[in-house]
Amino acid sequence: MPKKTQTNTQDAPASYPLRIQAIRTKGQNVRFFVYIPMPLAAALGIEGGEDVSWELLDRDELHLVRLEARPAEATRTAKRPATARDAVGKGK
Repeated sequence: MPKKTQTNTQDAPASYPLRIQAIRTKGQNVRFFVYIPMPLAAALGIEGGEDVSWELLDRDELHLVRLEARPAEATRTAKRPATARDAVGKGK
């Protein structure tokens, strides 16, 4: 699979090239699958089992739309650096 590419400008978004996978099963129609790269899924907060829909804008552009908007959640909490004041109370 191709690696993530990024142009030289600071404002350019990261690009995640991928291939569309075709599944051919005897007696069934061809099915196509598109996988979302993990860094992109993590940035969007996408989880397995979510319901999404494609919006066709033109032959060259699709938009992925969440059917149910979820509130933004932090996946990690930042750790506060220890200060001398915090360490004084712990020794007692």
